[in-house]
Amino acid sequence: MTDDQGRYRVMTVCTGNICRSPMAEVVLRDRLEAAGLGDRVVVDSTGVSDEEHGNPLDRRARAALAARGYPVPDRAARQVRAGDLAERDLVLAMTASHARALRRLAADPAEAERVVMFRTFDPAAPAVADARDEHLLDVDDPWYGGPENFESCLDEIEAAADGVVDAVRAALATG
Repeated sequence: MTDDQGRYRVMTVCTGNICRSPMAEVVLRDRLEAAGLGDRVVVDSTGVSDEEHGNPLDRRARAALAARGYPVPDRAARQVRAGDLAERDLVLAMTASHARALRRLAADPAEAERVVMFRTFDPAAPAVADARDEHLLDVDDPWYGGPENFESCLDEIEAAADGVVDAVRAALATG
């Protein structure tokens, strides 16, 4: 499944769409571009909550991204809608609770199967065979911490990003 221009569609999802998921969106875009897939893949992000709707990227997330040389977009947070799941090939949840919420929102089992934990793609992350253990793959929430929490969150995102790129490359090769 691709969009009307034949592009593969990836969405990252966290709570409010101002920290983890937009950071993952930026990192994935950068890695996909570096892999020569930037024109074949669309990446966006949302949150399961509407509490931050319309708000910009958190200033600490902006600082962490900028410190590592990533472009920092002007963007507004938005809540995921059921239709978003139908329009994405891969939905990357930042935590097990996000994954559960997304799977409940899915219209059918095929949509629910496209929801995957982001850190599944981190080769150093624990192997999880049962959904009850998905919490072991949670990307830490930096919101209540300081700059160091945003740095460690970005570390977790970067550790999984190349695995996501490899999975997308494989999906494009078989699609």
